[in-house]
Amino acid sequence: MNIDVQTITATALGIALAACCGFRVFVPMLIAGLAGKFELFHFAESFHWLSTTPALICLAAATLFEIVAYYIPFIDNILDTIAAPMAAIAGTLLATSVLPIESEWLKWVTGIIAGGGGAGLVASGTGLLRLLSSKTTLGTGNAVVATGENTAAIGGSILSFVIPIIMALGFIVLFFGQ
Repeated sequence: MNIDVQTITATALGIALAACCGFRVFVPMLIAGLAGKFELFHFAESFHWLSTTPALICLAAATLFEIVAYYIPFIDNILDTIAAPMAAIAGTLLATSVLPIESEWLKWVTGIIAGGGGAGLVASGTGLLRLLSSKTTLGTGNAVVATGENTAAIGGSILSFVIPIIMALGFIVLFFGQ
C-alpha cells in the first residue's frame, strides 16, 4: 500500500464519516451517497450502489424517520438501544467504502476496527448522554440532546468531505484522548 496524501485523506474521511454515524446512523450515509451521486467523491468499486437513486431514496426516508423519531419521548430511548450496533455497522460500511487498501480482507478488518469501533463508541456515548438527560429532566431535555446530535451528524458529515484530516483528528482526540 502506497501511503500518500490521498491515502491519508481517504482514511481520515472514513474515520470521520464513521464517527458521525454514532450521532445518527443514516445521515452520514445519505450525505456520502449524495456526494457520490454528484461526483464530488468516488466510492470504491463495490460500493457504488450507495450513490444510486434507489439507495438514496431509502437513505433519505430512513434519515427523515430517524431524525423525527429522536424527538419523540420514550421512542428516543428505545432507538438508543439499537443505535449502537447499527452505528457500528454503518460506520464499518462507510469506512470500508473509502479506504484505499488493495486487500479486501485487510480493508474490511480496518473498517470494522476504525469505522465500526469509532461509530459504536460515539453512539454509546450519546446513548448515555440521553439516559442522563432522561433521568435529570424527565425527558424534557432530550430534544436539546437530539438537536445537538443532529447538528453534529449533519455538520460533521459535510465537514468530513471538506476537511477530513482535521475532522478525523478531532473525533480521535475528543473520544480517545480523555
